[in-house]
Amino acid sequence: MEHSSDTIQHLTIVTWNCNGALRKKFHLLDEVHADLHIIQECENPSQTNDANYIDWAKNYLWTGDNKNKGLGIFAKEHFNLSRLNWSPQYDENEAKYFLPCSVNDSFNLLAVWAHKNNSRKFEYIGQAWQYFTINTNELRNIIIAGDLNSNTIWDKPKRYWNHSDVVNMLSQKNIISLYHDFENEQQGKETTPTLFLQKNIEKPYHIDYIFSDLRILKDKSTLSIGKPEEWLKHSDHMPVIADLVFK
Repeated sequence: MEHSSDTIQHLTIVTWNCNGALRKKFHLLDEVHADLHIIQECENPSQTNDANYIDWAKNYLWTGDNKNKGLGIFAKEHFNLSRLNWSPQYDENEAKYFLPCSVNDSFNLLAVWAHKNNSRKFEYIGQAWQYFTINTNELRNIIIAGDLNSNTIWDKPKRYWNHSDVVNMLSQKNIISLYHDFENEQQGKETTPTLFLQKNIEKPYHIDYIFSDLRILKDKSTLSIGKPEEWLKHSDHMPVIADLVFK
């Protein structure tokens, strides 16, 4: 990473649902060479006895109520992660796996794992719709990364919190899915999957995303998705990796 003081000029970010047991898999991320890792279904480093995992996770934020399966942000040691106090929920069963932080006071990062939770109404993408709505004034100078468990192909008629509604909400704030912007593909028409359901190569879906406020990035930024022949034996999700160049 290139930097001047605390101002970030360039970094690599990865989001990956590791399907649990990150303590046995974190070494795989060495090949990605990321500065920031957003990992779903990972253990809480403060509640593990695995010394190697603890050593790897020196600089992190984590949220969840199951010590073995939560949402974490892991950064190289020279990054400063400051947790942000955003409104977490409408009630105790809503908007559970969202983790906002400031990175070097340079930009905001929102890690996401859109979960069914115990919601009576808002499941999966509905969790994201709810969280983004209640925190709408915070959605600026931001990168949003994670497993949304959603795609436009699952939009339901008359439902006001579909995947497309969330994408449109973010787009109005100039926050765009980098995959769709860089690849010039439409939501729901993705040619590169991020999930092979139950590790079945015949069940491909695109449900993991990195969104960014385009006003903070240069055109030189790039994005790639892990290949199933390399990652599928470790998780049914492929890592989404963005190499970001900041203005």
